Amino acid sequence: MKLFHFFRALLVVPFSLLVTLIISILTLFYAVVLRRGAASVQGLAAWWAKSICTASGVAVTVTGTEKLDPNKPYIFAANHQSQFDIFALQGFLGIDFRWLAKKELFQVPIWGPAMRSAGYIPVDRSRGRQALISINEAAEKIAAGTSVIIFPEGTRTRDGKMQDFKAGAMVLAIKSGVDIVPLAIRGSYEILPKGKLLIKPGNISIQVGEPIATGKYTSKDKHTLAKILHEDVAKLLGTIDSQAKK
Repeated sequence: MKLFHFFRALLVVPFSLLVTLIISILTLFYAVVLRRGAASVQGLAAWWAKSICTASGVAVTVTGTEKLDPNKPYIFAANHQSQFDIFALQGFLGIDFRWLAKKELFQVPIWGPAMRSAGYIPVDRSRGRQALISINEAAEKIAAGTSVIIFPEGTRTRDGKMQDFKAGAMVLAIKSGVDIVPLAIRGSYEILPKGKLLIKPGNISIQVGEPIATGKYTSKDKHTLAKILHEDVAKLLGTIDSQAKK
């Protein structure tokens, strides 16, 4: 069985690249030729993610979405265990959202234009005026009704433990004025830890927490909001671990 998993992991890499290319081309076809809007291609993105999970032998369960108002935009804030978090969230969260992505990714041929056509939001991660303009533009789109997902840790964990949340990530939530929703992800670290290429089969659990209203916070409160959000995600992770032991 281990040999089977090894060969499957080897095949998943070229399969993922091929599927990504196909979905990118289809997205551009929908947007450029058929003149479809960003919302119409989200099903393609979900299929892309689900196909990679299925090929990898990964099952994903999501709980807690009943806490959300389907008519409201949110900023979803998740702990970042693995690159596989992206596939799990895109394929199974069941919410219409867009990704925030560093602006350099939008310059990648085919993939970059496809991301833009899908409504993903470029963010300038440098310091200074351009970064501030980028955050303000993203906040305006969110306030106008676009939900997004952020990883407040800023990078993937190296040891499976949740890192501190960066206060800068809270500025976007405060500026947009929409509720921020804690998300806890468990299981993806074991499937694809940072620095590894071959995927292991396994199970991923995603727990959705109670939305946190941001209207009462200002930019001066970003550290406080980051701490509250971190505590909420930690509690959700504890809930997942308790359920797994039953």
